[in-house]
Amino acid sequence: MQKNTFIPSGVLKISNLKVSIDEKLILRGVNLEVKAGEVHAIMGPNGSGKSTLANTLAGHPEYKVESGSVFLSGSNLIDENILEMSPDERANIGVFLAFQYPVEVPGVRVQNFLKIAYEARFKNQPERQFKKAIDFRKHLQGLADELKIDKDFLSRGLNEGFSGGEKKQLEILQMALLEPKLAILDETDSGLDIDAIKKVANGVVKIIKKHNTGVIVITHYQRILDYLKPDFVHVMIKGKIVESGDATLVDKLEKKGYADL
Repeated sequence: MQKNTFIPSGVLKISNLKVSIDEKLILRGVNLEVKAGEVHAIMGPNGSGKSTLANTLAGHPEYKVESGSVFLSGSNLIDENILEMSPDERANIGVFLAFQYPVEVPGVRVQNFLKIAYEARFKNQPERQFKKAIDFRKHLQGLADELKIDKDFLSRGLNEGFSGGEKKQLEILQMALLEPKLAILDETDSGLDIDAIKKVANGVVKIIKKHNTGVIVITHYQRILDYLKPDFVHVMIKGKIVESGDATLVDKLEKKGYADL
């Protein structure tokens, strides 16, 4: 087992991560550190490796890690490289991925799905478990109220018949419930109108403030970043982070694109 060599002040540390899919190298040495409560935006042209990074962190089996390490601090498994964990183990210690295209699961009620996810996430913390189902429902409904999400969602099938905006709102409700140490938002703003983007972004900001969650947001557009106000912006091209800066880097990209990089 590979040991953690950094002081656990940050949520995440990625070191020299190289990843391939179908024998083609996609990530070519990614280095990134995200501290608690920070928002890091990753931008770049299509095919640059942004979603590959998200899927690798979540543990997607189709992506092969060639080298590198990813350490997550602030958990009981602080000494472990999470790349050696299964996807469910990563989720249970606080890694959360909001999908670009959430999947419909007909027949599985949202409330039941979230109860199972919650119990798995906090299975080693018995003081966090609810003794009665009604107590869990009250907690979940309270979170929905905080995020201004329609409580009728909770009795529907998981993403069944949901609009794009409703699916993304449900993802944020899951995030609020599971209290992740690290949240990865993979083009969460894709296909959303301005009102939906604002609602989703405001929900994320509330969660960051409440739980000190570190966030990686992958996006092509400035508009969600206007609400999330990232601490750092990184440009990924051909599988490597080629430039990093503050939020002003977004303005530069909007004006000049990626050609100069």
